[in-house]
Amino acid sequence: MLFWIFLVGGLAARYAAGWRALGGGLLLCVPLIDVVLLGATVLSIQDGAGPTVWHGLSAAYLGITVVYGHRTVRWADAKFARRFGGSAAPPRPSLHGRTAVVDAWKSWFTFLLAYAVSVGMLFGLVVLVGTLDKGAPLLVWLNPLTKVLVYSLIWPVATTIWPGKAPEPEPQPEPEPQPARENG
Repeated sequence: MLFWIFLVGGLAARYAAGWRALGGGLLLCVPLIDVVLLGATVLSIQDGAGPTVWHGLSAAYLGITVVYGHRTVRWADAKFARRFGGSAAPPRPSLHGRTAVVDAWKSWFTFLLAYAVSVGMLFGLVVLVGTLDKGAPLLVWLNPLTKVLVYSLIWPVATTIWPGKAPEPEPQPEPEPQPARENG
């Protein structure tokens, strides 16, 4: 939640209020939130708190924000710049052909990286706890993360099989002939 508060607050300060320094400062705090969350989770477990599903959620969340955080900030910054700063709209992605296939696979491999980071953090917390039995509540998050990974594979496979065709260009009407001018 703090991620979104600092993100929207930083962008609103930067573009809507015109406080570029404050907005930039708030946006620089966005990655620090991940460090604070990781530290709080590790300290909680080291201080003897029994691992819970919430500790697992923080590890899963951190894996996703580590991979997607910068991209999300860039996307939101472009939206705010367009809305409040008068920037041009970004080009639309291609929804057909080889470009669409490459984009679909890049998106899936990006999530695969987020999945790997999340799973690594989950198992890191299990090691911190000491045994797999004690760490079982942490591993509850493997199920939904794995389902999303597998289900999200449908799109790149389908796009590879059926990449779509470029739309036909609209025919341009032929210009009407101009009457000949007399020079005189």
